[in-house]
Amino acid sequence: MTLPDVPVGTRVVVRYRIEGGFTDALGYLRSRDDAECTVETKRGLATIRLADIVLAKTVTPPPVRRSAS
Repeated sequence: MTLPDVPVGTRVVVRYRIEGGFTDALGYLRSRDDAECTVETKRGLATIRLADIVLAKTVTPPPVRRSAS
Protein backbone atom coordinates (compact mmCIF):
# COMPACT_ATOMS: atom_id res chain seq x y z
CA MET A 1 0.00 0.00 0.00
CA THR A 2 1.17 3.49 -0.72
CA LEU A 3 0.03 6.58 1.10
CA PRO A 4 -1.60 8.11 -2.00
CA ASP A 5 -4.06 5.18 -1.96
CA VAL A 6 -5.26 5.93 1.60
CA PRO A 7 -8.34 8.16 2.02
CA VAL A 8 -7.94 11.31 4.10
CA GLY A 9 -9.40 10.69 7.57
CA THR A 10 -8.02 7.14 7.82
CA ARG A 11 -5.96 6.15 10.88
CA VAL A 12 -2.41 5.37 9.75
CA VAL A 13 1.08 4.74 10.97
CA VAL A 14 3.85 6.31 8.88
CA ARG A 15 7.55 5.50 9.32
CA TYR A 16 9.80 8.17 7.89
CA ARG A 17 13.42 9.27 7.83
CA ILE A 18 14.71 11.92 10.21
CA GLU A 19 18.26 13.04 10.84
CA GLY A 20 20.01 10.13 12.51
CA GLY A 21 17.39 7.45 11.79
CA PHE A 22 13.67 6.91 11.58
CA THR A 23 10.54 7.81 13.52
CA ASP A 24 6.83 6.99 13.36
CA ALA A 25 3.68 9.09 13.22
CA LEU A 26 0.51 7.35 14.41
CA GLY A 27 -2.77 9.15 13.89
CA TYR A 28 -5.27 10.32 11.31
CA LEU A 29 -4.28 11.34 7.81
CA ARG A 30 -5.54 14.92 7.54
CA SER A 31 -4.13 16.06 4.18
CA ARG A 32 -1.92 14.95 1.33
CA ASP A 33 -0.55 16.48 -1.85
CA ASP A 34 2.21 15.60 -4.32
CA ALA A 35 5.01 16.53 -1.91
CA GLU A 36 3.86 15.93 1.68
CA CYS A 37 1.17 14.66 4.01
CA THR A 38 -0.10 15.70 7.42
CA VAL A 39 -0.90 13.20 10.16
CA GLU A 40 -2.78 14.33 13.29
CA THR A 41 -1.07 12.59 16.22
CA LYS A 42 -1.65 12.86 19.99
CA ARG A 43 1.17 15.43 20.08
CA GLY A 44 -0.21 17.55 17.24
CA LEU A 45 0.13 17.73 13.49
CA ALA A 46 3.12 16.04 11.83
CA THR A 47 3.90 17.23 8.31
CA ILE A 48 5.95 14.61 6.49
CA ARG A 49 7.64 14.81 3.11
CA LEU A 50 6.50 11.92 0.93
CA ALA A 51 10.11 11.38 -0.17
CA ASP A 52 11.04 10.60 3.47
CA ILE A 53 8.37 7.90 3.98
CA VAL A 54 9.68 4.34 4.08
CA LEU A 55 6.47 2.60 5.24
CA ALA A 56 2.82 3.56 5.59
CA LYS A 57 -0.14 1.41 6.53
CA THR A 58 -3.63 1.72 7.89
CA VAL A 59 -4.29 0.72 11.50
CA THR A 60 -7.43 -0.12 13.43
CA PRO A 61 -9.18 2.55 15.49
CA PRO A 62 -7.93 2.94 19.05
CA PRO A 63 -9.69 0.84 21.69
CA VAL A 64 -12.60 2.45 23.51
CA ARG A 65 -11.68 3.36 27.07
CA ARG A 66 -13.97 2.00 29.70
CA SER A 67 -14.85 4.10 32.69
CA ALA A 68 -13.60 2.93 36.05
CA SER A 69 -16.86 2.15 37.86
